[in-house]
Parts: sequence; structure tokens; C-alpha cells
Amino acid sequence: MPKVSEEVLLARREEIIDACAKLYETMNFKDITLKEIGKVTTFNRTAIYNYFNTKEEIFLALMQREYDLWVADLEQLVSAHDSLSHDELAKALSRSLEKRSRLLKLLSMNHFDMEGNSRYENLVEFKRSYGKSMQAVRHCLDKFCPEMDEENKQSFIYAYFPFIYGIYPYAVVTEEQKKAMAEAGIDYKYLSIYEISYNCLRKLLSVD
Repeated sequence: MPKVSEEVLLARREEIIDACAKLYETMNFKDITLKEIGKVTTFNRTAIYNYFNTKEEIFLALMQREYDLWVADLEQLVSAHDSLSHDELAKALSRSLEKRSRLLKLLSMNHFDMEGNSRYENLVEFKRSYGKSMQAVRHCLDKFCPEMDEENKQSFIYAYFPFIYGIYPYAVVTEEQKKAMAEAGIDYKYLSIYEISYNCLRKLLSVD
């Protein structure tokens, strides 16, 4: 049997991740199985095991890819501007996060399960991408907020990253959830991902 090239292996792996992403647009995490993923790929469930041991590993790879895309956006932001005001930076970071709604959904809904049910080597690869996202935000602060000292930059990182874990359920709600909030007598103003992120960043960056 001929040896499969690294390029083909990566392409097959990406096909599986793409299928998972497609299903996640219309299905809940708990309802997505390896069998369901196999239905929308050229693989059957048995073949998928050559690349991933669990569905959580596939989702972890999907989340890793979303982090990598966010990092690319942030790196482009740093390279494209010589300077930004704090308000401009808050808007730019919020726009970059608004494009990553899938990442926010994964963080809010299923992050713990994905990490807990993945092999250690896959977890390490994911953490590398996660770490790069923290570094990319830090590079934005280094370039656009030179007046911030190390302690304030560290405080920013440890406030902003836990914050983004919870954005999705506040910004993306069903009609049934809205109806339940109204019946419960809760006067709640619904904001977009951009608006929620921007409001937080204004405070973290002390925008007047």
C-alpha cells in the first residue's frame, strides 16, 4: 500500500475539521458524533480514528484553527498601523473578535470537555495556539499602549481573556430565551459581540 504524503494527511485532517465546523452551525455539541461527521466527509467513522481519537479532539482542533485565524488578524493589525488611540484599539480588537463567533461559542459552551477528552499531545498543540493569541494581544498593547507598564499589561491579559469566554451566550440568544427573559421580568438589553467587547475594552483601556 503506497505511503500517504504529509500533504494528503493534512488535507484529510482539515476535511474532518471542516465537516465538524459545518455540523456545529446547525447541531448541538452533544448531538455531533463521529458517525455524523463521517456522513459529511469522504471518510467513515473507522477511518476518522486514524486522525482523531474522540470528537472532542476534532473540536479542539477546530478551536485551535479559530485561535490561529484570530492571531493572524491581530498580527495584521499590528503591522498595518503605526499608532492607534485607545479607543481605536478597542474598536479594532472588538472587530477582530466579532469575526470569531465560532471561537467564542466553543469557548463558552464546550471548552472544558474538549480539553478533558483529548490526548496530551493534541492539548499541547492547542495550547501553543492559545498562547500565541495571548502574545498577539500583548503585541497590540506593546505597540499601541506604550505608556502601560508590565503590571498593567498583565492585568489586562488576565481580565480580557477570561472575559471573552463568556461573551457568546450574552450576544447570541434564541427567540425562546428572549421570551423567557421577558416572562421572568428581566429588562435586558441585547448587545452584539462587537458592542460587548468594545464596552469591556473601553474600561480596560480607560477610554474616556
